[in-house]
Amino acid sequence: MKSDEHLDGAPARFWHPEGDAGRIRCTLCPRACLVGPGQRAFCFVRANRDGEMVLTTYGRASGFCIDPIEKKPLNHFYPGSSVLSFGTAGCNLGCKFCQNWDISKAKQFDKLADTATPDDIAQAAIANRCKSVAFTYNDPTIFAEWAIDVAHACRAQGVKTVAVTAGYITAEARPEFYEAMDAANVDLKGFTGEFYRSLCYAELQPVLETLEYLVNQTKVWVEVTTLLIPGKNDSEAEIDQQCRWFLDHLGPEVPLHFTAFHPDYKMTDLAPTPASTLTRARQQALAAGLKHVYTGNVHDPAGGSTYCAGCGHLLVERDWYRLGQWNLEGGACPKCKKPLAGHVAEAPGTWGAKRMRVLV
Repeated sequence: MKSDEHLDGAPARFWHPEGDAGRIRCTLCPRACLVGPGQRAFCFVRANRDGEMVLTTYGRASGFCIDPIEKKPLNHFYPGSSVLSFGTAGCNLGCKFCQNWDISKAKQFDKLADTATPDDIAQAAIANRCKSVAFTYNDPTIFAEWAIDVAHACRAQGVKTVAVTAGYITAEARPEFYEAMDAANVDLKGFTGEFYRSLCYAELQPVLETLEYLVNQTKVWVEVTTLLIPGKNDSEAEIDQQCRWFLDHLGPEVPLHFTAFHPDYKMTDLAPTPASTLTRARQQALAAGLKHVYTGNVHDPAGGSTYCAGCGHLLVERDWYRLGQWNLEGGACPKCKKPLAGHVAEAPGTWGAKRMRVLV
């Protein structure tokens, strides 16, 4: 734990005093950091100030961008719509392959970021005609208090909210955090404990518990992403095991995205994931009984499009983040009338593939 005399921030929840000497225990994520006076937790943004926990990044963002919702990735949550996206700094995992390491591993970023209130963000979403606001780029679990407050402000204005997260959160914190969310994309980073321990400095089981909780005990729309890394988590055996668990515990219609790794952060010695690996993983998942399986970070219109879970008819055509054919009628397949799982509007959104920086 690093000592820091500059611990400005807002009061945090999800902690309790432990022992004497002013130490406190964080109960937000399974890491359960014991934080001494003037120290920060592993995530770097939660700190002990005079025996109480503060969130040092409350109200401070890494910047605001409007993205296509499919970039989160969410393919069954108002396809084609725009989402106002932002994150903060820090992370409660230590993934060696982090694709956003310049934000998630930042140590001074919380002193340099843009500032905004929850109402500011909700109003910015409305002004820019965004269907939703996404907490993304780094994990919103670590800035839960701010994310919850923003989500409540958005809900009051009819704006949806999305958590893009690794799902590394305790049973104590899950209900309050996810009650505020309308959708979540959860990174299931691999399917072995060894992968999580050696490459993420974390454990697999809490993520599986979060997924089961979300799908079976909440109304949050859930999609799952696995970044396939050559030689690390892309074997046929591991993908089969993951898909069997997925089918048994989450059901066949929760969307699963297999996305391509590119060398970054502490894993620059590996080659990018071949497109053929993603195609093979998708075929395995479909063969296992999953109905909505996607490929990402590669050009693959077939793997990016949505098909009816009943008859296989093309429902939403995608080329990268651009929508093509829209064959839904009242949110259902026009041929067999089976509703598409998720949340869809009567007509597709028109945001397209562009990304736009905005000031809040």
